[in-house]
Amino acid sequence: MRIFTGTYRRPSAEYWMRIERNDFMKKLALIGCGGIGAYHLEHFLQFRDIELAGFCDLLIDRAESFAKKAGSGRAYSDFIQMYDEVQPDMVFICIPPTCHGRIEFETIRRGIPFFVEKPLALDMALAKELVGQVEEKGLIAASGFQCRYDNINDDAMEFAAKHPILHVAASRVGGIPDAPWWNVKSTSGGQLVEQTIHQMDMLRYILKTEPDTVYSVASRGCITQEENPGYFTDDLSTTLITFKNGITCTMMTGCYSLDGASWDSKMTFGSRSTRMDYYLCTKAVMYGISKEDQSSETVGTIAGDGTQRKSDCEVGITVASSVDFGLVCDRTFIDAVLTGDPSKIRSPYSDAYKSVAFTIACNQSMETGLPVKVVY
Repeated sequence: MRIFTGTYRRPSAEYWMRIERNDFMKKLALIGCGGIGAYHLEHFLQFRDIELAGFCDLLIDRAESFAKKAGSGRAYSDFIQMYDEVQPDMVFICIPPTCHGRIEFETIRRGIPFFVEKPLALDMALAKELVGQVEEKGLIAASGFQCRYDNINDDAMEFAAKHPILHVAASRVGGIPDAPWWNVKSTSGGQLVEQTIHQMDMLRYILKTEPDTVYSVASRGCITQEENPGYFTDDLSTTLITFKNGITCTMMTGCYSLDGASWDSKMTFGSRSTRMDYYLCTKAVMYGISKEDQSSETVGTIAGDGTQRKSDCEVGITVASSVDFGLVCDRTFIDAVLTGDPSKIRSPYSDAYKSVAFTIACNQSMETGLPVKVVY
């Protein structure tokens, strides 16, 4: 055992003053003080080991309101000025899909670890260039696929690994998001790219495979210009997905429903003798793996003659979401920056790029009317 033989020096008054001023804390900056930025800010306010040092938005009053709520940090309308004056140790980028590019390039150039909200970009050439620069720089970077941090995923992935999945039937139907830029497909990417990308990402994450081809069809006309002036995007779409390991999936998605008419964000994973109903960020119900734990749901088997009969799958086990997965997602990135170890990040930037490519391929299929190969 090594014995200390030196002279103990009591920390100076200046040292304790620096502690009080948070001089030793890592500085966090936020770009984009809209709805998703507010979501992250609520998480930051629960952390005591970071300094909320700067908030930036083109609308300076929004940045000022964030700084006021945080009780620290300065408000900016120019992110370059914020970078120069704040010198942040990490940054969260929460901007609309068409605004990506300049901010990330400058962030990478300065070597600042960053967390960016999905989708990374709407232009795959731009996204690919950004991924290349992140990897070349060896920079810690993550994306906002917070659903990966839900506790139900460990059981879901174990189920998919033990029971060979043949097909997945998935859906996501809701209302129109409250963001002006969302109403135009050219600025939002449409629902598949901007919202249902969470389901597409979780398909990759749970199945541990990559998409091979997609065939998507979409329709418009349900939402009229009289009802929502300036609305120019798809009301709904259906996509057939073929994965590289042979699994097929149908994904139905839409943003047309009025209050009370939304569907569950549900994905049903089926094998020959078992099935799992996976409700995004809510619960996973697994059938056919135990006859002891009863579920509130039942299921039957359609026999070869078309008759319905009870099945062993009638018995189900429910695993409920029990963590604030968004909070865990943010905390995991911050811990990675504080420790220099990104190994616990479940949504690294380079992997998030693949989920964007997945959904962009669906849009290409809608435009051409043809199946599209998913290329990374």
